[in-house]
Amino acid sequence: MEDKSNYSADNIQVLEGLEAVRKRPAMYIGDIGVRGLHHLVYEVVDNSIDEALAGYCKNITVTINPGESITVEDDGRGIPTGIMTKENKSALEVVMTVLHAGGKFDKDTYKVSGGLHGVGVSCVNALSTLLRATVHREGKIFQQEYSCGKPLYDVKVVGETQKNGTTIYFEPDASIFTEVVYKYETIAARLRELAFLNKGIIIHLHDDRPDDEGNTKKETFHSEGGLREFVMYLDGTRDKILPEPIYVEGEKNGVPVEVAMIYNNGYTENLHSYVNNINTIEGGTHVAGFRRALTRTLKNYADKEGLLKNVKIEISGDDFREGLTGVISVKVQEPQFEGQTKTKLGNSDVTGAVDQCVGEMLTNYLEENPKEARLIVQKVILAATARAAAKKAREMVQRKGALTGSGLPGKLADCQETDPAQCEIYLVEGDSAGGTAKQGRNRVFQAILPLRGKILNVEKAMEHKIYENEEIKNMFTGLGVTIGTPEDAKALNLTKLRYHKIIIMTDADVDGSHIRTLILTLFFRYMKELLEFGYVYIAQPPLYLVKKGKDEEYCWTEAQRSDAVLRIAKGANPDTVGIQRYKGLGEMNAEQLWSTTMNPDTRTLKQVNLESAVEADRIFSMLMGDEVPPRREFIEANAKYAKIDA
Repeated sequence: MEDKSNYSADNIQVLEGLEAVRKRPAMYIGDIGVRGLHHLVYEVVDNSIDEALAGYCKNITVTINPGESITVEDDGRGIPTGIMTKENKSALEVVMTVLHAGGKFDKDTYKVSGGLHGVGVSCVNALSTLLRATVHREGKIFQQEYSCGKPLYDVKVVGETQKNGTTIYFEPDASIFTEVVYKYETIAARLRELAFLNKGIIIHLHDDRPDDEGNTKKETFHSEGGLREFVMYLDGTRDKILPEPIYVEGEKNGVPVEVAMIYNNGYTENLHSYVNNINTIEGGTHVAGFRRALTRTLKNYADKEGLLKNVKIEISGDDFREGLTGVISVKVQEPQFEGQTKTKLGNSDVTGAVDQCVGEMLTNYLEENPKEARLIVQKVILAATARAAAKKAREMVQRKGALTGSGLPGKLADCQETDPAQCEIYLVEGDSAGGTAKQGRNRVFQAILPLRGKILNVEKAMEHKIYENEEIKNMFTGLGVTIGTPEDAKALNLTKLRYHKIIIMTDADVDGSHIRTLILTLFFRYMKELLEFGYVYIAQPPLYLVKKGKDEEYCWTEAQRSDAVLRIAKGANPDTVGIQRYKGLGEMNAEQLWSTTMNPDTRTLKQVNLESAVEADRIFSMLMGDEVPPRREFIEANAKYAKIDA
């Protein structure tokens, strides 16, 4: 019988070359900003994870080095270094320099692979000014270095070793990326996710860049409980109605299925799905299978036990998922992803596999845990009652719009342009600042909607209460969006969205930050599509005006303020320079607000995106939920980043 673990040069297959990567990097890594920069790390880590999935790697270490270079080390088998007959080159060189070359395409080498639909380490190589591959294998240490994807010398032996593994060191090309500073928290969130998804693997993260006090930091991610621990981590700040997660693990039709889920007293569904460790943010056939099994099994149990006989409201599939936090992870040999983003699974056979697995295990759980089963059904009935009330409230919002002609809120100062792609709306804190913004705007393409006070915290409110809130109603009608599409009754209908730039503009103080967080929580829970399409932005009003005589400069950071004071002082005593701290938008006149915050030629906007939906979900529930201790920890850890006057 053939030895499948004999991973050698013969397992490497070449599909095409590297030519286009440096010319069009965004085609391969999504973009050339922060997301693309971090994607380089994930591509290299995915190779190590694939070795772990194959059973050959236990430890992975990721190091952010001073100077923003990255080192990823694992104790897997090591990339093969033998000569490939057809190419007459070392397999290591081929893997590192040819796009779509690797063991992922040979089914005997990797049964499942997260890297299969990625672009591979060769793309990382092409976008790095220097990459060094060091392989410990067969008692020797092999090494090769590259610049912009081209080898600087042939693979050579640089020493002897008793261990196995691969170490990749790379320096991202600053001439390609618009941002070359790595975010520790972003990398940590992905590595934590991978540790939960692959129980038993130990992932170390070291940040060797010293902070202002000269300290470095490191963290180890390791989970023996896997998805059970993952779902408890995600649901950590919510009030749970079950003592422990419901856990499903099995294999059907050759598809390993793992699911963990728990119910809480919240009003939203928080479902996260993965295929071969890839976060399928658009769902797909595995999510469809899970939802089908959940609805069918719970309904059958409730009917059999007579728990729904007095319920006069029709129960829908959505009701079975309200307050549910769940993680679905499947491993598929040849995953077929839909769309350019590769975030929706299309394999039809996976639906049945997940459906069967979840159905069988959940049936057993409900029979063996009648007390918990009744709690879940009571939660479902409450959700159905609330949904009926919410539907009525939504219809009132939409009917009110239809009855009042244009349907637009009276406070809205609309723009003249009607093409949504050219239009932007400012959601402004307070009537006073709203009035200034209305005077300062360009009325051709800029609309202003003032918001009075703090909107409802949607994290702690039932859905129908949200649609009854005046400020939230104004946002829905002003933006032109409605709830419900032909495909999904709970999805946001963007067909009548009136602005493709929705800009949150609040004061640069604690209240302003709170209002901004409340609005973002509303968008994340009830208008997530706006975030997914990149329509939401945060305005950046200046913090300071530095002035002496006719010389003046606006400053957005402490460092800019210090530099501006020295510049304007022109060698004189810096104390003679006046510094005005803007605590509110109302302190600026219309002309100042336009020139600093609203003029497209001079303003700075921050686009809000869902870099990690998993982490975003956890942080929103922690910040806006009922649990105080986790929120206190978060504030203490992040206080140094806050701009609060002493």
